[in-house]
Amino acid sequence: MQVEKFYYDNKIVRNFAYATIVWGAIGMLVGLWIALQLVFPAPFPHGLNLAPYFNFGRLRPLHTNAVIFAFVGNGIFMGVYYSLQRLCKARMFSDKLSYIHFWGWQLIIVAAAITLPLGLTDSGEYAELIWPIDVAITIIWVVFGWNMFGTIIKRREKHLYVAIWFYIVTFVTVAVLHIVRSGELPYTWLKSYSWYAGVQDALVQWWYGHNAVAFFLTTPYLGLMYYFMPKAANRPVYSYKLSIIHFWALIFLYIWAGPHHLLYTALPNWAQSLGVVFSFMLIFPSWGGMINGLLTLRGAWDRVRDDVILKFMVVAVTAYGMATFEGPMLSLKSVSVISHYTDWIIAHVHIGALGWNGMLTFGILYWLVPRIFKTDLFSKKLANVHFWLGTLGILFYAIPLYWAGFTQSSMWKQFTEAGQLKYTFLETVTYLKPFYAMRSLGGTLYLVGVLFMVYNIYKTVRSGKLVANEEAEAAPLQKEYVAHKGEHWHRWIERRPVQFMVLSLVVILIGGIVELVPTFLIKSNVPTISSVKPYTPLELEGRDIYIREGCYVCHSQMIRPFRSETERYGEYSKAGEFVYDHPFQWGSKRTGPDLAREGAGNLKKTDGWHFRHFREPASMSEGSIMPSYAFLLFDDLDTSELPAKIHAMKTLGVPYPKNYEKTAMQDLDRQSLEISNSLLSDSIRVSPKKEVIALIAYIQRLGTDISKNTTTTYNK
Repeated sequence: MQVEKFYYDNKIVRNFAYATIVWGAIGMLVGLWIALQLVFPAPFPHGLNLAPYFNFGRLRPLHTNAVIFAFVGNGIFMGVYYSLQRLCKARMFSDKLSYIHFWGWQLIIVAAAITLPLGLTDSGEYAELIWPIDVAITIIWVVFGWNMFGTIIKRREKHLYVAIWFYIVTFVTVAVLHIVRSGELPYTWLKSYSWYAGVQDALVQWWYGHNAVAFFLTTPYLGLMYYFMPKAANRPVYSYKLSIIHFWALIFLYIWAGPHHLLYTALPNWAQSLGVVFSFMLIFPSWGGMINGLLTLRGAWDRVRDDVILKFMVVAVTAYGMATFEGPMLSLKSVSVISHYTDWIIAHVHIGALGWNGMLTFGILYWLVPRIFKTDLFSKKLANVHFWLGTLGILFYAIPLYWAGFTQSSMWKQFTEAGQLKYTFLETVTYLKPFYAMRSLGGTLYLVGVLFMVYNIYKTVRSGKLVANEEAEAAPLQKEYVAHKGEHWHRWIERRPVQFMVLSLVVILIGGIVELVPTFLIKSNVPTISSVKPYTPLELEGRDIYIREGCYVCHSQMIRPFRSETERYGEYSKAGEFVYDHPFQWGSKRTGPDLAREGAGNLKKTDGWHFRHFREPASMSEGSIMPSYAFLLFDDLDTSELPAKIHAMKTLGVPYPKNYEKTAMQDLDRQSLEISNSLLSDSIRVSPKKEVIALIAYIQRLGTDISKNTTTTYNK
């Protein structure tokens, strides 16, 4: 039989490995910084909030994007570029495309690291990056897919191994998610408004957000598990049939699960129910994958005790099992009542991020780097220290936050015998500070472990030499394939990568279409309310400042129909309230109180109170962990983009008067002067042209269209 000689490209694998390590350390350092900001919230140098660029609200999305797209993203590409070449018995399709992919992805990360602290954000969780970066992501993702499918097409191995199934569906689904979520209307070269509004935007966001977890943080890592775990254990995958069931069931069910992030909100009940049903069913394929991974180690458990790489991988797969058991439980309405908006969710997310993604990445790095440098790992003892620091770090991180989340929810819901709320919101915040300190200790342990890994990998690399082009040989692909007797039916689709991709696309589109289309086409799903009016120009500017400063990461604007919430905040939220919100601001975490009715009813505070609160939060709310926004008192409001903003909003269907962009500035000046004059009654003298005036206008607007004192009229 003819044998062809070729060379694997290890240089691109090395580059992505280095990027994974560097960005991982940076992303986790930022995470530790923002965790400590909740313990030491005062402005620098007395605390850790360094306004304006490094306040908590601007750094939190930087942390999530750095960990997801920089650390995990580069980890995915490292593992895919190494395993795909060997599974296909072919070099990557194009060295040039590999080069473009690597440097393009790093430039995207750098752009994110610059723009997010500058306050340039779209505010959707895991989708904060501005539209030019979204365009760049699309281009680089196509480059990745082109390179991947080119390699698969020219492969010398006929069948596609299970890991490749997960790589294919990752590429296809992330492309669909990114394109739909990135529907936005630019009004400058850097800024845009979401095409979607209110309920529709919320549904698109969490259809995207949950499936970003599913198809960026889960499916590619399952592919890596199916390749690297058997390699590390020197054992075959436990069950081929179970891997088939795991794959197809997982990708079909996952895409429906997003609405469970919006239980008891203004989202239509039918969409919430779909999210609950499919989220709960996810436990079965998810645990099928976990079981398949762990049982791959059958006969090798004695090695786990001594092999640090297998230790990392076992903890990773166990964390995957824990997170994918907890996720379906959290999607149940009876559990969501307790967990939603609390620190419980933060703990849950980090079991997945630190345990599943982090520990599997570390195990792969320790296995892969010595092989491409043809040397031994510098120190197994240091790797073991890293393992225990990482494992203990996860425990010290998650356990205090689970406790904090349950405590938080319980305190929010407590009533006195007289039927009044027992605790103010601020009391719940101050009570949780020790838990935040413990969480920071866990993060510190985890980060120190990563730094040990950095040193260990550095010394390993120094002791070896990169085999940039690793020699290999294999027989060419047979054009005609003769099926073996008794061969499994699934082998047919495994021989056809293009058809496999199309079938995967159809499977994931079903759930998305069923959930999204009715919400956009059936008007009765989002009834309008006659009293709800568009934001004034000043309020619109204030809302953009609210988004710029990341206020949405700590405050929700969605009151659920529970007595504890309506007593604390006011009337529950309705879908029609948000029809002019591009983007929506419902939030997903209450580090601070809900703001949906902040400007209405019993919650309404004076303009002077808000002014002093922005300047020094603790002076008005003793024990507050909110950063200071004193710079808003001195920075002038930039209104140069106001006409473009009004025009964009009109394009999106907001009913401003004809040619209003030409006269909007007059209304803004009038309202600014009114607020400036009202502050004089509180002995506060401030120019009407300052940013704080606009933010006060927005906060004071919230809830005024709908409150207990108004009659709601629905437009049929």
